[in-house]
Amino acid sequence: MSARILIAEDEPVLAEVLAATLRGLWPGVQVVAQAPNGIAAVEQALALRPDALFLDIKMPGRSGIEAVEDLLERWDGPAPFPQVVFVTAYDDYAVQAFDSAALDYVLKPVSAARLARTVERVQRRLAADVSTAAYAAADADAAAAHDGTAAAAPDRGLARLVEQMRALLPPALPPAAPPGDPDARAGAGLDIIRAAVGNVVRMIRVEDVLFFQALDKYVNVATAEGDALIRLPLKELLPQLDGNRFCQVSRGSIVNLRHVASASRDDMGKLTLALRGRPERLRVSPLFAHLFRQM
Repeated sequence: MSARILIAEDEPVLAEVLAATLRGLWPGVQVVAQAPNGIAAVEQALALRPDALFLDIKMPGRSGIEAVEDLLERWDGPAPFPQVVFVTAYDDYAVQAFDSAALDYVLKPVSAARLARTVERVQRRLAADVSTAAYAAADADAAAAHDGTAAAAPDRGLARLVEQMRALLPPALPPAAPPGDPDARAGAGLDIIRAAVGNVVRMIRVEDVLFFQALDKYVNVATAEGDALIRLPLKELLPQLDGNRFCQVSRGSIVNLRHVASASRDDMGKLTLALRGRPERLRVSPLFAHLFRQM
């Protein structure tokens, strides 16, 4: 069978070896692009809509796992989400993390025998996606009728991928606080956010924050009164927040659940949150959509 494949690998020689081996094992395969990093992989995948992705885990700019997380948020339209194969040099990590029907892995250096098994598995999934299209559509209609929305349910492969991607995102550990830091109380989370508005540092109570959103070099602290900026990255901020009140809803956003008024899907099945005290809506990644299902 024919298929279009995108390879993301920051080592050009390894990328060429993988592409050549794939062509030898899979007659009719077309390598549509070789991305040198995770950021380029996301943009090329969105533009080219390949059937499968072979992604190195450790790449500059964005890891393979982060690239798939980003694609899950931005993928839309009729094309099914591509099959995903991670390339890793860490055997133990691969065995534990990728034992799933939706994900596969190959180890560096790439073995032709192992890659052949991966190719067979990806081919079976691609063939199954064609034969189960009508079933997936019926399942989507049933899900929409059950929860009262007009959203199409994701195909079963994407649903499995979302579930496994959640498992691939380990909980972040809080960073070590510098000596004398007033927020370094044992067992205590943040109470006050010290955030800049121009030349002024605002002291914002954590419970007054509606959401945090990553910008280029800063994180925006959004309240009903306005916005302020901090330099602390989201991955370091999240473990310092109350997990019963705050949760991550996308790669770049953390929301205060007590300020969420509603969650709704549009005609494309994209989930967004309406907030009390702010006009904008926050988009929810498929990775975190399960947090807003009806009880």
